[in-house]
Amino acid sequence: MPVSPTARLVAAPVRVPFFDLSAQTSELMDEIRPALERVLHSQRFILGEEVAAFEREIAAYIGVKHAIGVSSGTDALTIALSALGIGEGDEVITTPFTFFATTGAILRVGATPVFVDIEPNSFNLDVKRISTALTPRTRAILPVHLFGQAADMRALRAIASENQLALIEDAAQALGATLEGERVGALGDMACFSFFPTKNLGAFGDGGLVTTNDEKLAELARSLRGHGFGAKHFSQRLGGNYRLDALQAAVLRVKLPYLERFNALRRKNARHYLDAGGNDAFQLPLELPGRTHVYHQFVVRGPDRDALAAHLSLRGIQTEHYYPHPIHLQPACARLGYGVGSFPEAEAAAQQALALPIFPELEDWMLNAVAEALGSFSPAP
Repeated sequence: MPVSPTARLVAAPVRVPFFDLSAQTSELMDEIRPALERVLHSQRFILGEEVAAFEREIAAYIGVKHAIGVSSGTDALTIALSALGIGEGDEVITTPFTFFATTGAILRVGATPVFVDIEPNSFNLDVKRISTALTPRTRAILPVHLFGQAADMRALRAIASENQLALIEDAAQALGATLEGERVGALGDMACFSFFPTKNLGAFGDGGLVTTNDEKLAELARSLRGHGFGAKHFSQRLGGNYRLDALQAAVLRVKLPYLERFNALRRKNARHYLDAGGNDAFQLPLELPGRTHVYHQFVVRGPDRDALAAHLSLRGIQTEHYYPHPIHLQPACARLGYGVGSFPEAEAAAQQALALPIFPELEDWMLNAVAEALGSFSPAP
């Protein structure tokens, strides 16, 4: 049977990958290799001066007093919640449209996530809906700076202060993003970052960070990352093995001075797509006033998401669904009692959102290929 033209296109090799680290790694390897050798010669592989130096450097970049290197973004969230004393019987307001780690950390400390729907234009927590979710058991608000754009932290801070709540930033996707000139990570009581390799600042494995301007919370976070020790072999509280490897810190120290350039390239790539425009079949992302978006993901949305993904795939362009299943409808959260229709904006976003290639090293011909494919998309009548 002859192969159809469509089948040939489906089988064609990828022209524009969704994400590719090879160019960045190659460019920096002459700096990364001696940094790794420095750690090997030191024989200090867990914490130590390499991690301490990275903590100082990234604290200065973010504009906070304390930065605590930890094993992952997920563990950073767990540490922050624990340091704030949040646990059994407490409620934490958060978003149902993000990566599961945010909710998972709340559940892991024994607290209950209380979801609030999102803004359709930013995908971030809708501040106007928070008042209806407050109860006497509410202890914290945990917004996510989704896809690289800051949530409305000024309004969230006002609500938190008025109700004596902790405010924790999930900034895993937004290192370098700003709100009215201040970097995320310095806008709440505590903040959490991830250095997963695909992040804007990525390690060669897992890694994370907790930031705060509060001396006591920083002390608690450092204790919690190492089994709750106050002194060697003396545990003052229940912590965990959440320490950052020195090898990962060494890689991150090399990459950190380049972060502003990486983010600028992401913004340039986003501007290429935005300037090219789209069509009425989908919406392009919106950068809200007072914010600097760092485009961890460039997410378009429309009712024909799957058709758009197929259209791009036929042209060798990889895409990803972020996020195909809202948190409140996943089996791990079934006991919370939510169902279809509980958060219509999050559910619509899950059906409509499509992430395009946006990594810094995209070449101009790749950007042109994506822009042209977007412009030529026409959904079936």
